[in-house]
Amino acid sequence: MLILGIETATERVSVSIGGHEGVIGLFEVTKGRRHAETLVPAIEFVCTQSGIELDEISVVAVDVGPGLFTGMRVGLASAKAIAQALRIPMIGITSLDLLAFPCRHTDRVIVPVIDARKGEVFYAMYRQVPGGVQQVAEPAVGPIEDLVADLMARSQDVLLVGDGAVRYRDEILEGFHCEIGGDAHPSAAPLVQLAHARALREEWVNPREIEPVYLRAPDAQINWSTRAART
Repeated sequence: MLILGIETATERVSVSIGGHEGVIGLFEVTKGRRHAETLVPAIEFVCTQSGIELDEISVVAVDVGPGLFTGMRVGLASAKAIAQALRIPMIGITSLDLLAFPCRHTDRVIVPVIDARKGEVFYAMYRQVPGGVQQVAEPAVGPIEDLVADLMARSQDVLLVGDGAVRYRDEILEGFHCEIGGDAHPSAAPLVQLAHARALREEWVNPREIEPVYLRAPDAQINWSTRAART
């Protein structure tokens, strides 16, 4: 079983192919936000370098967010188009899961923090369990003060990861002593790993059932609501 992983929820474009033997091919670039121009060539590159034809893929896995709205839409639209063309199922995994999973060997509470712009962050909390991580606090969105307050309320040894933790490092450390490390962006490598485990349990869905995880209204919806309120 071969899985194609597509991750575009943040500033990184990441594509991976893998299966029971692990990750076979991986392409990542984190520069600018040219997701639409980068993604298709990235998929072609990974397939070519891995010696795999696209029609050999059995499942398409995609990061469903939260993250940057434009990047998320590019990844979701492309993943759905490929899955529908190949008539294969999909698996959606959140960007917070993808940041937490590579840190599964730590004893600390893992807190992935993604820059949500507008002075806010997306975040959740996880702990180590056999074979992976388990979410112990629901995903949330809010200003750094809310994140720090949640950390103080738990009063546990934590590890923060993600571009939001990097961007607001000083503000976080000023309010709560903790470690900030790990990867700054989600990757398609853990996406393929997590999706493969779910695929073995046949926990996949039809492409039309995949929905983005926004946590707050998209900018276009916010702008439209604001404009309507003024008329």
